[in-house]
Amino acid sequence: MNILMIAENDPAGTAILFAKAINRLTKHTCRLITQQIRYNHMWEKDLFVPWLNEKDWDEVEHLLKRSDLFHFHMTVDENVALGPFTPKDYLKGKIVVHHHHGHHDFRGNPEKYRAKYKELRRKALLVSTPDLLHLLPEANWQPNLVPISEPLYLPEPEKPETPVTIAHSPTRKDLKNTDELLLVMDELSGHEPKIELELLDNVEHTECLARKRRCHAVFDHMQGYYGVSSLEGLSQGMPVIAGLNEWCRDHMAEFSGTQKLPWVAARNKPELKSAIAALAKDLEQRKEIGLRSREFMEEHWNEEKVAQRLISFYEAL
Repeated sequence: MNILMIAENDPAGTAILFAKAINRLTKHTCRLITQQIRYNHMWEKDLFVPWLNEKDWDEVEHLLKRSDLFHFHMTVDENVALGPFTPKDYLKGKIVVHHHHGHHDFRGNPEKYRAKYKELRRKALLVSTPDLLHLLPEANWQPNLVPISEPLYLPEPEKPETPVTIAHSPTRKDLKNTDELLLVMDELSGHEPKIELELLDNVEHTECLARKRRCHAVFDHMQGYYGVSSLEGLSQGMPVIAGLNEWCRDHMAEFSGTQKLPWVAARNKPELKSAIAALAKDLEQRKEIGLRSREFMEEHWNEEKVAQRLISFYEAL
């Protein structure tokens, strides 16, 4: 199967990771066209519209003609302009997949999208986290993946024991409980051992991973679900703090095949303060949770397993 992914911007760099995993781990081929850079994270790219030359546009046309499946990420659809081309003109005989990642327009207006897909008789729908199933019940949940064997996703073998550093990499601070985290860090300013915050804000992704890898724990957010930051931290062998709700935990346990999810629970500011203080105080606990985090990614959330779930979805259409 020849798969063409199309996105306005790559949501948290997930599309390129899916494309690379499909090409490396399956018999199928996948290409990705993106149009914009947001947040200065500089995810790896395949075909990036502003950088394309005449030869590249010939390749885009070839992909639009020859692909078996169009996989649209975020709010993009077949009406998106790709230079001189529009996917709508190449839809005949194509499978069409819509994949939502929590864009603010989708979260604020889910019925708009449900009505659109109903009218178009589109049933190949995906969401990136289980909470989004509440907004699009007709969809399937497709977990994100991270390449756990690549160097930046491996645990850092040597770290100083103090200060205990908490990593936090918010794409949008208003959605990631950053204000609560800052208040907690202020309240813990006199804690022993010393606790510091590594706020990874608006930096390139490779730098973000390198700096996060040197930390002792990761705070994702307390929105009820998990982000890619969680998967990165778990892969790097660290305790990851997040406020997972029961709905998300149930779906995550079913997919992973284990009830023993390694996330450290914090659903509100007092729980967050308690979790950070406890991890800072207990080196052995940090190490034990970190080992379980890495093992969880290797055994229950590895690239092969996640990519195969997507391929099985494609093949059933």
